Amino acid sequence: MHGRDGDGRGSFSTIAKLTAIPLAGLAMFFLWNWMHGGITPPEAAREVRASTASLVPHHNAPPTAPPEEALPRVQAKHHETSRTRASGHGGSIVLIIDDLGFEGQPLDRLMSLDPNVNCAILPNGTRVDEFAHELHARGFEILCHLPMEPQGHAAPGRNAILTSMSDDEIARATRENIEAVPFARGVNNHMGSRATMDRRVMTSVIGAIPNGMYFIDSRTIPGSIAANVARELHVRTAARNVFLDDVATDAAVRRQVAEVAHLAEEHGVAIAIGHPHPATMRVLAEELPALRARGFHLIRASEVVR
Repeated sequence: MHGRDGDGRGSFSTIAKLTAIPLAGLAMFFLWNWMHGGITPPEAAREVRASTASLVPHHNAPPTAPPEEALPRVQAKHHETSRTRASGHGGSIVLIIDDLGFEGQPLDRLMSLDPNVNCAILPNGTRVDEFAHELHARGFEILCHLPMEPQGHAAPGRNAILTSMSDDEIARATRENIEAVPFARGVNNHMGSRATMDRRVMTSVIGAIPNGMYFIDSRTIPGSIAANVARELHVRTAARNVFLDDVATDAAVRRQVAEVAHLAEEHGVAIAIGHPHPATMRVLAEELPALRARGFHLIRASEVVR
C-alpha cells in the first residue's frame, strides 16, 4: 500500500508538470490575442450578447415600430394629411347639389357659392337642357342624377331604374337617362335604397355607364353595394359621407356642414350631398367663406373618384 501510494505521488507530480506546460502556453496565447484585438474581452462580449438579444423578439415585449418607409400606404396618407393640416390646409370637400332641373330652383344663387360645386341634374326634370347648358357654360361639373327604385312608396320619377326590370331594360333606361343630361361627366343615384342593394341591378347599371364616366354612390341606405360593384367593374367611384339637409333647417344644416369639415380635416377629403332648399343655400352662403378662410377648399367629384 505504502509503495503504491509513493509511486502514485510521483506519477501525479510528473503528469501535473506535463499538463501545466500546454495550459501555460494556451493562457499566453489567449492573453496575446486579447491584447491585439483577436478575442473579444469579457465585458465587450457581454455588450455584444446584450445587443444581439435586443434584436431577438420576446413574446411578452411590445413590437418595435417599423421605419416610416415601411408603413402601410394608408398610414402614409395619414402622415401627409397631418402635415397638410399643420401647414394650414383644412382638407378638401366635394359638395354635390342634387335634384336640379326644375322651374323655380335658385340656380344663380347656387352658382355664386363656389366654382367647384358639383351639380346633379335629374334627367326627368322640366328644365334639364337649359340648366345643363348654363352650368356647363359657367364651368360647373355636371352629374346625371339617376332615378332609382327606393324602399317604401316614394316615387323616383319617370324612367327610373326598377328591380322588376330585366337586365336589358335596366341598361337601356340607364343610357337614356344619361343621354338626357348634356355634359354629364358622372352619375349618382336619386333615391335607390332598394336598387342599390341589388347586385344584379347595379351590375346592369354600372355596365351601361359610358367609358370615362364615374359613379358616386349617394348611399341612401347603409347596405348599398353600388360603389363596390363599380370598383369590381373598374368604373371610378366614391361614396357620400354626409347628407346636409335631411332636416332642412338652418341649425341642422349648419351642424352637418361642421361634420363634413371635421371628416375632411381627419381624412383629407369628404363628400357632402345637399339640395337646393332655402335653408341649405342660406347656410352654405354663410359657411363656405368661413371654411375657405380655415384652409378648406371645394373640389370637383371627378378629382376624388378612384
